[in-house]
Amino acid sequence: MEICGFQRISLIDYPGKVASIVFVSGCNMRCPFCHNSDLALKNYSKLYVYQQETILRKLRDSGKFIDGVEITGGEPTLQLDLVDFIMQCKEMGLLVKLDTNGSNPRKLKELLDKKLVDYVAMDIKTAPDAAKYSMAIGVNNAAILRNIYESIDLLMSSGIEYEFRTTVVPGLVSTEDLMAIAHRINGAKAYYLQQYTPNNTLDPAYEKLMPFNDSVLIDACAAIKQQGLVQTCGIRGV
Repeated sequence: MEICGFQRISLIDYPGKVASIVFVSGCNMRCPFCHNSDLALKNYSKLYVYQQETILRKLRDSGKFIDGVEITGGEPTLQLDLVDFIMQCKEMGLLVKLDTNGSNPRKLKELLDKKLVDYVAMDIKTAPDAAKYSMAIGVNNAAILRNIYESIDLLMSSGIEYEFRTTVVPGLVSTEDLMAIAHRINGAKAYYLQQYTPNNTLDPAYEKLMPFNDSVLIDACAAIKQQGLVQTCGIRGV
């Protein structure tokens, strides 16, 4: 895998667990609000590429202090060696959390079928509408939305721990969009609304974009709870 970032200890990224974080490069989306744009664009002038064995050694050395590893990016499911890397993590006895944009259901299904992931966090960028989704991801590709649907259904029927999450970006995500998402994932274990932070965005114009007032997220979350659409609805970053 092309690993371009590593955090030895995190207490907040894997719910209820102490984890190391592995950041991989490359993404098939170009979300204008992305805050990991150097990773997404493979901006090697600002990235350090680790040898995979170096990271595996760091994970072995941290084994007494961590419960698992989170693999994020970029988009991890694009990495050709993802399965092999995770298998080596599992051989160390580590739990594995995967962050994904949901665009690669074939790889997600392989990971689920082989029982290689213990927790999956999947981003849902905006309402399940082709035009809106294309704007949010910066890519005009109707197939991606179909793949998003398939990944949602895979996770909801998987039996593993998972969450869906949406970064609430003004102009790309409205309260109506959040309700539409909640209806599409009706019955899901967990859905988190994330406050937008205008920092180091792929499109510099989004660094000047003011986030919604926290009350917008609070009210949307309350409405989702009131309708009983998901088992858990929470807010992050407020």
